[in-house]
Amino acid sequence: MGRSGAFSHERRIDRNIGAAPRPSASWDQFKAAFVQADGRVIDTGNNGISHTESQGYGMVLAEAAGDRETFDSIHSWTERTLARSEDALFSWRYVPTDPNPVADRNNATDGDILIAWALTRAAARWGDRAYKSRAAAIRKSIHEQMVRPMGDHVFLLPGLSGFENDGRLTLNPSYYIWPALSLFQQVDGAKMWGPVIAGGEALLRGARFGPLRLPTDWVDVTAPNDFTPALGRPPLFGFDVIRVPLYLMMDGRMDAARDMSGFWRSYQTRGAAIPATVNVVTGEVAPYALSDGGMAVANRVLGVPAAPKAPMTDYYSAVLQELCSLV
Repeated sequence: MGRSGAFSHERRIDRNIGAAPRPSASWDQFKAAFVQADGRVIDTGNNGISHTESQGYGMVLAEAAGDRETFDSIHSWTERTLARSEDALFSWRYVPTDPNPVADRNNATDGDILIAWALTRAAARWGDRAYKSRAAAIRKSIHEQMVRPMGDHVFLLPGLSGFENDGRLTLNPSYYIWPALSLFQQVDGAKMWGPVIAGGEALLRGARFGPLRLPTDWVDVTAPNDFTPALGRPPLFGFDVIRVPLYLMMDGRMDAARDMSGFWRSYQTRGAAIPATVNVVTGEVAPYALSDGGMAVANRVLGVPAAPKAPMTDYYSAVLQELCSLV
């Protein structure tokens, strides 16, 4: 599901809520490339499917651009097509070529978080009570259904089904969208979200593997501080986890991204192409470089001037480029 500090968080979030719309040129390009007239956001790298990640990112970017018409279109399609009747979560995937496009009823927690984050920000920007109420319901369902204890910590499951096996939780570090969680704590209180944030911080500290001390896309936890690369999945610092340093930067938590930024900097300082993935166990790197979106993240985290934006043809690469504009 998905692609497979002490810093004044509250002050930063307060400044971002209701901030003046940023220049819309790149958003207009993104919208033209990936957002249908009915509000479906298309993942061009995954055979034209849509999912709560794409819908959530679309809503986040539309709100940031001050584009309420597109925000409402994306939100309406998401509610109409992916909302689950039994709770305030969403079915994670829409496959337009299937007889039943929403056959998999499982959720994806990152998509749910993105949607709730976008709605919470939109409620503050546009003063809409319906946004506020729906955002609160989604946050409540996430907290009630996706939080699992493990010893002294609690962690966010990536989805309702498939991530709890024989006392082992399988987690995805990139599903901890740090600026969203900080905003959730601001509006709902530390009693509700403080333990979730603390569990995510424990995951950040513990999921450091191999000589490079890098996290993997998927991580197993079998005890409060016993983290390993996920069983049955490649132990890659890869396409999912690349978002983690950017989310940390958005939330003023750059100290937690030191190992990841250091890996990228080791290539940047010698003028070498940064590989798209690295196996944290063997050290083997992909024979191809980061995508344009991945390079946008690396450059933003390293403080390197951004390259001109590449043509927006690949959904995920374009999302990463657009997210960098929000920092």
